Amino acid sequence: MNNLVSKFKITEKQKFSLKDHDPGYADGFEKSDAKNILASLIKETSWQQAKLYADNRRSVLIIFQAMDAAGKDGAIAHTMSGLNPQGCEVYSFKQPTAEDYDHDFLWRHHNAMPERGRIGIHNRSHYEYVLVTKVHPELLLKEQLPGINDVKDLPKGFWEDRYESIRAFEKHLWDSGTVIIKFFLHLSRAEQEKRFLKRIEDPKRNWKFSPGDIVERSRWADYMDAYEKAIRETSTKHAPWYVIPADKKWFTRIAISTIILETMKSLDLKFPVLEKAEMDKLEEAKNKLLSE
Repeated sequence: MNNLVSKFKITEKQKFSLKDHDPGYADGFEKSDAKNILASLIKETSWQQAKLYADNRRSVLIIFQAMDAAGKDGAIAHTMSGLNPQGCEVYSFKQPTAEDYDHDFLWRHHNAMPERGRIGIHNRSHYEYVLVTKVHPELLLKEQLPGINDVKDLPKGFWEDRYESIRAFEKHLWDSGTVIIKFFLHLSRAEQEKRFLKRIEDPKRNWKFSPGDIVERSRWADYMDAYEKAIRETSTKHAPWYVIPADKKWFTRIAISTIILETMKSLDLKFPVLEKAEMDKLEEAKNKLLSE
């Protein structure tokens, strides 16, 4: 299953196009086997999480980005089930608040970084500022950036500078011990339509649908261009992107779980080994307990 890591990984400076990635791909896996495969992956990941926590030198940041109805919430729930909740935090970023807009665009995301020994999951992330804001540049006006009072005021190279800020931010996190895994759940437009219709037709799912979803869907091509550019510009050695097929939810979860597990295994995490003096104290404590 290691081939899933290389198959979906976008390497630095890779010539990349979303058209070359099939949203319905399943790598020969069968849905009937998905439950057992996922359970095995989660069990192994739980063991790696225990070592991450005990080692307390690194943290893991997992970023999920996708179009509406791509299955981010379900992917997070299924791939992270079975992990120790004390060592795992999930942040779902909604629209920025007034306080967020009073700071730079990375501020609220930096404040939500996982502590050492922990796994942090960001459902949407700082990439919204080169995705949604690129499709709707009028949102940039809320950031109150100097010299930008109108969309027409955006300087040449604005987006390139923002990509550079993201690359520098993620390099800083890596240098500080945070391992970054970025997932783009690649959903087809046809599959999104099916899922939207299910949300509309099923009363139990009505709450998941917003009329605004149709408005954003009408900008599909613009969003694909924005995602493609962002992935191409910010996939680096220390913070790679993975483009995950999202039309088959069960396979999406297998791919994500595999990549998380293999990434954590590559860290060669180990439980700390105590110094001799500490081991002597343990032996002394053990003898006292046995003599009671």
